[in-house]
Amino acid sequence: MKYIIIGGVAGGASTAARLRRLDEHAEIIIFEKGEHISYANCGLPYYIGQVIKDRNKLLVQTAASFRQRFQIDVRVLSEVTAINSAYKTVTAKNLVTGEVYDEHYDKLVLSPGAEPLRPPLPGITTAGIFTLRNVTDTDYIKAYIIEKRTKRAVIIGAGFIGLEMAENLHAIGMEVAVVEMAPQILTPLDFPIAALIQQHIRAKGVNLVLNTAVSGFESEGTGLAVLLNTGAALEADIVILSIGVKPDTRLAVMAGLKIGDTRGIKVNEFLQTSDPHIYAVGDAIEFNNPVTGLPMITYLAGPANKQGRICANNIVFGNKQTYKGAINTAIVKVFDMTVGTSGVASKNLKAAGIPHIVSTTSGGSHAGYYPNVEKMTIQIAFSPDNGQLLSAQVAGYDGADKRLDILAGIIKHNGTIEDMAEFEHAYAPPYSSAKDPVNMAGFVAENILTEKLNVFYWDELAKIGDGDLLIDVRSAAEYQEGRIGNAINIPIDEIRGRLDEIPTTGTLFIYCEAGLRGYLAQRILKQRGYDHVYNLSGGYSLWHTCNDEKGITI
Repeated sequence: MKYIIIGGVAGGASTAARLRRLDEHAEIIIFEKGEHISYANCGLPYYIGQVIKDRNKLLVQTAASFRQRFQIDVRVLSEVTAINSAYKTVTAKNLVTGEVYDEHYDKLVLSPGAEPLRPPLPGITTAGIFTLRNVTDTDYIKAYIIEKRTKRAVIIGAGFIGLEMAENLHAIGMEVAVVEMAPQILTPLDFPIAALIQQHIRAKGVNLVLNTAVSGFESEGTGLAVLLNTGAALEADIVILSIGVKPDTRLAVMAGLKIGDTRGIKVNEFLQTSDPHIYAVGDAIEFNNPVTGLPMITYLAGPANKQGRICANNIVFGNKQTYKGAINTAIVKVFDMTVGTSGVASKNLKAAGIPHIVSTTSGGSHAGYYPNVEKMTIQIAFSPDNGQLLSAQVAGYDGADKRLDILAGIIKHNGTIEDMAEFEHAYAPPYSSAKDPVNMAGFVAENILTEKLNVFYWDELAKIGDGDLLIDVRSAAEYQEGRIGNAINIPIDEIRGRLDEIPTTGTLFIYCEAGLRGYLAQRILKQRGYDHVYNLSGGYSLWHTCNDEKGITI
């Protein structure tokens, strides 16, 4: 058998290695138009920021080591220019010698990846404007920084790579601005969690410009002017375009393969394209989201590696193993904080017409009595019918990644908030509390689902009518430092003795700092004859952060 793989890195290289492990006698050829066959593209910003100092550590496998270990014919700087599916051949061009030739295959795997978006803006070709997608891009950026002694950087796009670049350029002493067209950073997140990270970024001295588009670039002295659609301009010595990517489907289109609704290569559950002899993996493929059932593309290394393994299994053994899709679990370090997401954000569930309930809770990274405990915020969305967990977002410091992984496992296996509440974790004071933040988020969600707790959200204060009452159950000192609107202050420990101040008509809206004291007050009042009582999900702290980031006077 002869297998040809177009494209290396995560999907293609993992497919090739697995094919060799399963079939020692097959002929395997990898065509890679770049110089490197397998590299740690997620580590590129950290090499620029000097966190990773040795460039060789970015190279997972070189072409030579791949040939040596796996006896695979690796052809770098070789671009496949056409696929003739009728004759099962590919046409390749050696980018060094210019030689053009054909190769026959029995099975073909497409792993072309994705291309960075580079919109046709005025001045886009000006020197000093870069995209970051591979090791070569990294080399260019690093050399430019050293040669030009750059001091001012503008990052266009506040996605995962954009924020990593902002942190790493800031770490090497550059003045950094980030411009994002959306009204928030990290669009896979819901706004409340994004708002927490935005405040942290601003606190680090980064100029975060949201809800603003770039209209062009101009040379200005020895640097650049980044022109904004507001009429303003930002000065820069270097610009990093990080506005997203699109699947590279050129070869697939030329071969007549089916392209999906999201413009990715359509594959079935076996990662097989519309041509039974051609499979596809990685950033260029479209599959159905396991939560929504809607078509999607994911640009993540984890799913690409797993797809490669499944693809190879199906090629060698026949279509036996199904790919169940990705729930887009992703995480990013943003200066001192960590934020991550898994599943489908509430805003996207709404767009898909999927009923759900949102709950936001805060807890400690470990036991409160153990030194250096730090706040962690968890937002989940779950089904109102059976409590199935549909999404999870975590923002915090130490241990945020661990909680996200737990929640991702529950989502991936169609678990419920009951699974969260009953999750048995490893507990010792340096690592957690006896009731982990995951458990606490599950407890709160169960209370909402069983109507022991009724919640309202940071952007729903308009629900409070003239006959209703807003009650702050924090301490008097907390109340004096800041409160919501015309709330009255009845601290939780005084509420039973001050029931005569609380009318039995109308609706009561309660809040505390994070939600727990509000819940306790709600339970007291509901069992004392007050039927319509709501507690602010996420509490005053989240409300304050969201309003501050929205620019609303509070």
